[in-house]
Amino acid sequence: MDPVKVTLQPEEMPKKWYNVLADLPEPVAPPLHPGTGQPIGPQDLAPLFPMGLIMQEVATERYIDIPEEVREMYLRIGRPTPLYRAKRLEAHLKTPAKIFFKREDVSFAGSHKPNTAIAQAYYNMKEGVERIATETGAGQWGTALALAGSFFDIGITVFMVGASFRQKPYRKTLMNLYGAEVISSPSERTDFGKTVLAKSPNHPGSLGIAISEAIETAAKSGGTVKYSLGSVLNHVLLHQTVIGEETLIQLGKLDEKPDVMIGCFGGGSNFGGFILPAMGKTLRGEMKGTRFVAVEPEACPKLTKGEYRYDFGDTAGMTPKLLMHTLGHDFIPSPIHAGGLRYHGGAPALCKLKKLGLTESVFYDQLSTFEAGALFARVEGIVPAPESSHAIRAAIDEAVVCKEKKEEKTIVFNLSGHGLLDLKGYEDYMAGNLTNGYK
Repeated sequence: MDPVKVTLQPEEMPKKWYNVLADLPEPVAPPLHPGTGQPIGPQDLAPLFPMGLIMQEVATERYIDIPEEVREMYLRIGRPTPLYRAKRLEAHLKTPAKIFFKREDVSFAGSHKPNTAIAQAYYNMKEGVERIATETGAGQWGTALALAGSFFDIGITVFMVGASFRQKPYRKTLMNLYGAEVISSPSERTDFGKTVLAKSPNHPGSLGIAISEAIETAAKSGGTVKYSLGSVLNHVLLHQTVIGEETLIQLGKLDEKPDVMIGCFGGGSNFGGFILPAMGKTLRGEMKGTRFVAVEPEACPKLTKGEYRYDFGDTAGMTPKLLMHTLGHDFIPSPIHAGGLRYHGGAPALCKLKKLGLTESVFYDQLSTFEAGALFARVEGIVPAPESSHAIRAAIDEAVVCKEKKEEKTIVFNLSGHGLLDLKGYEDYMAGNLTNGYK
């Protein structure tokens, strides 16, 4: 009987993170200072990040050791995570394709986000940081950093996008349980938040605005508060590569090579962490024929419809400018339930891969992704996050094409998180009350 589940032993968990910057055919353009427009150096980032993370941000070596304290916490929260074969979904679709999914929903926080939250909290702890400010969209990143803060005794302040703050109240409860302070963004807590609310008292918020509020909090703290980002930056992608490294080991145990690797795309942490180790093999000529597909919401399709140019990472223009695909730093996405995908830009390293034609991107509307998530729940028994349902939608469509063409392919996607705190969206979908939210 073909295995349905592939697990790894603790000693098989990766001991190093993979850095794609070592293998890119072209270097990623440097971040530019928001004031001078000149390339920034490590010292320019020191007010916001601990030096341990800054050095990872600019690192060029292919592999970077995972500290033992971080590996211990990875084990504690459920790494290595299992790889499943979606046999019931295959049967339902009557496809000759094999569909596998990596289960990042099994962590304590319910998503892939602790892979970098734990690492970031660790490096902050090593440098004596006592509080970190951050932003969160749907709440998965905020939950993960709150969890990591509790592990390393660091206070966490989370600016949560207002639309998600109201849609997902139990995310706030969970973050509070882990000891974090959670503030709806835009807020009266910061000067920028006050400016936004003065113009639009019922503003739904955006990740760009929440980032601005978190950065302002850190910048005005006199050095007592650092800032943490859950996606986009090189060190975040680095930490997430444990996902893809484990996936390749597990596929190897089955003697399978992925024909298509799929992940949802907000800022890039989930997609990058999943595909980059395989992309590295592709760039080095060790693996051929794999397609890498990033899946976006139609409400915020920066890879598919955005411009490739320098832009700010936040709405207020406080961050360095990054060369990326962007819809514009002042773009305000509609309040869809996949709050983690409502970001105007993307990770520069991943945008470089898209620009070079090494990855693909597609987008789906909200209703079609909830349809896919509901189907997955019925046939596989797992309720996926709305973000993850974008990857499921794309995997289903790939499998249907295989059925039409009578092709046997291996499709692998990352189940980035569970949807057990997103049930209001599913309730609205089942009741026929869910709309695409932007039409």
